[in-house]
This record gives sequence, C-alpha cells and structure tokens, in this order.
Amino acid sequence: IAARPHVFDGMLDPGLMAELPTRDYLGERLKASLVQARHYEEVLDRLRIFASEQSFLIGIRLLTGAINGDMAARAFTHLADLIIEAALDAVMNEIRVTHGDYPGGRIAIAGMGKLGSFELTGGSDIDLILLYDYDDAAGESDGAKPLDATRYFTRITQRLIAALSAPTAEGVLYEVDMRLRPSGNKGPVATRINAFGKYQREEAWTWEHMALSRARLICGDESLIGEAESIISDVLSKKRDIAKVAHDVAEMRELIEKEKAPDNAWDLKLIPGGVVDVEFIAQYLALIALAKGVDISVNGLTTGAALKALGDKLMASADLDACLEAFTLYTELSQLIRLCIDAHFDPKEAPAGLIELVCRAGDCPDIKTLEGEVKRLSKAVRKIFLAMVRA
Repeated sequence: IAARPHVFDGMLDPGLMAELPTRDYLGERLKASLVQARHYEEVLDRLRIFASEQSFLIGIRLLTGAINGDMAARAFTHLADLIIEAALDAVMNEIRVTHGDYPGGRIAIAGMGKLGSFELTGGSDIDLILLYDYDDAAGESDGAKPLDATRYFTRITQRLIAALSAPTAEGVLYEVDMRLRPSGNKGPVATRINAFGKYQREEAWTWEHMALSRARLICGDESLIGEAESIISDVLSKKRDIAKVAHDVAEMRELIEKEKAPDNAWDLKLIPGGVVDVEFIAQYLALIALAKGVDISVNGLTTGAALKALGDKLMASADLDACLEAFTLYTELSQLIRLCIDAHFDPKEAPAGLIELVCRAGDCPDIKTLEGEVKRLSKAVRKIFLAMVRA
C-alpha cells in the first residue's frame, strides 16, 4: 500500500468480497485498464499496475477467508494467463512495426510447473515455453528491417521475457523461468514445433516428461495450440517401463534432496513427504497409467485433481485420502505464507496475526497442533511415495 497507494482503491470497492476473481471477471477489468494505453511502454506499465492491484485484492480475499487456498491459486493463475497473453499481443504489435510479419508465422505459449497446473501463489515465478512455426518457403520477415526465422522468433521471445520481467517504474510483473524448455538452459529460447515434438519423443528424460504432464497451452495461434497439445498427448500416452520410471522418479527426488535441503520443518515444498513428494506421486502415476491399463489425461488439472483422477484407479483409497489431505493442507498454508512473508516460515519469528491465520487455515487450535498435523501427514506421504517408487 505504501509503495502503490492505488491498490487501496480496490479494497474500498463494496463488491470486492462478493465477486470471485474468475477469469472473466479479471479479463473484463484488464480490458478496461488497457483501453487508454497508446504506446508499448504504457501498456507494460498498465499491465504492472493491474497485476499488482489484482494480486493484492486476491490476497485480501484469501486473508479474510472469502476464498480458500485452492481458489486463490486458480485466481493467481488466471491473472498470469491474461497478463502473458496481453504482453504477447503488445510484443507482437511492436515487432511488426519494425520487422513485419513472418509468412505463415504462428506462436503459442505453454505454461509449465505451477502455472500449467493452476497452482501459482502470490510470489510465484512463471515457467514458459514459446513454440513457433512458419512457412518453409519464406526466407525472412516482410517488414522494413527483415529478419530470418530464427532471429525473428528469438527476438519475440526475448522481448516477451523483458516485457514480463524487466523492472519499470511500476515494478516487475513476474520472474520468468525458461529452464523447462527443450534442451534446457543451453537450448534456444524459442522452439519450433517440429523440434519440440522430436525432442519430446526421442531425447527427453523421464523428469522432462513428468514436467510435461503439467504443461498447459495458455495463448497463441489456435492451430499451433492444437498441434502442441497433440504432441503432448501423444508423448504422455506412450506405454512405459514402470520399473524404469519408478527408478528415475526416485533418483530425481534424491537429487533434489541433496541439492535443495528444506530450510526447516515448515518448508512445506521440500520436507520429506511435502509438496514435491505429492507432485511426484501424481506425475509418476500420469506416466505409468497406460502401462496399468488406465487412460486418463491430467494436463490442465491441479495436482490435487490429477492425483484424485489417477489415484482412484491406481492407489489404495487410504493412501489416496492421506495424500489428498496432505496436499490440501499444504496448499492452504503455502498460499498464506507466500502471500505474507518472503523468507521461510518460522513460528518463533512470525507475527502473531500470521500464526493465527495459518492455524485457522489448518483448522487447528494452536501452532503446536498444526505442527503435529504437518508431521503426521508428511510422514504418511513419504511412506507412500517410497513404497511406490521402490516397488
């Protein structure tokens, strides 16, 4: 509020608590916010103002209990989707002025990680892959300063990353992570659709296919979105060697444990039996489902929804219930903690108001009881995870 007093105006709106931050609700407001923007820089500033205001208002709804953690995650994700689409439109308009259109050029953006599975928090970065295609017969774009295909689509990607993550007077929109693109940090920032398909089918590792089970196409050319979704579906519906997948998932989890130890018992993401274990269980099941005779696509679902859909067929009901209970609690607590503090959560240092909020979110009378719940559920999840990947 001190840095951006205008966010306070939104709090005074009497309809704030009554209206849920759905995609349509946010989309209408974003359209109204951009109507007056004339220049590229003005669009970027307005996107930053809108995103900070709406993030703040989603947070207020969460703090007051008007929405729960799962609803907040969905709202933060809808907001990011709309901002990414608007930023891409602004970048494309700007590129056309100088470099024109590329004949047959098409672009689509895939959201990965928590962006792909509708699970962003108030402080999340965003994982993106930019896919493109063009007419092979064309040599370059048709503008005043023509570019060849590689430079044209790389330029768009670089401009998009800057549009989202470069600091302006109105701050930063999102930190952008593109490590999940094919061939990782060493690969090109934008990927042609045929190269994406070839890489996913022939070269990608198990952990990359795990990540692919959360991929979701966010915006772009409809026909290219269809092609990308078809590749993802094709790759994920391949019958796999269950023992190999189990080994790879266990190895990946061990690597994360070695490289990123949890900060403390409240590091809900990284503790043994925490968020990563639940996500890995869901992703493991997504990869082995077909080998077990289960044909379910989970792209576009939250981790909880994916786990429920797959676990109903592939897990003992008691194990599934324990994982879902744990994940619901982790979601509620993580949303609040990420909203309120930048560092890791330590009850000894946290303000009394936050302690009260997390206890309410966890439906516990005090922090000691809540800590006991987190320990009980994380222990159960870890046991289930190890039984799965060791089997």
